[in-house]
Amino acid sequence: MSQQPTTVEVKILDKEYLVACPEEEREALLRSARHLDSKMREIRASGKVFGTERIAVMAALNITHEMLERDTMSNATSTILKAMDNKLDTALGDSSGH
Repeated sequence: MSQQPTTVEVKILDKEYLVACPEEEREALLRSARHLDSKMREIRASGKVFGTERIAVMAALNITHEMLERDTMSNATSTILKAMDNKLDTALGDSSGH
């Protein structure tokens, strides 16, 4: 069964946008819009970037960088945990006489 998208109004840098999304994703869309708005306001407040389009691109780059860093950290953590798990299995296997 296909759900009809609902139209959600989001406000980014004092400009309103209508975005279609499934009702169950409405809250996620609103959180995303608030996050983007916050990042764009930070960049605009720095006074180093002018123009909405440039601010949007810089915000997108910053958000993407944060996301990729988080993924990299998550992958590194996963690798460390797997190595620790293998060492524990080996140590427990050795101590139990197997």
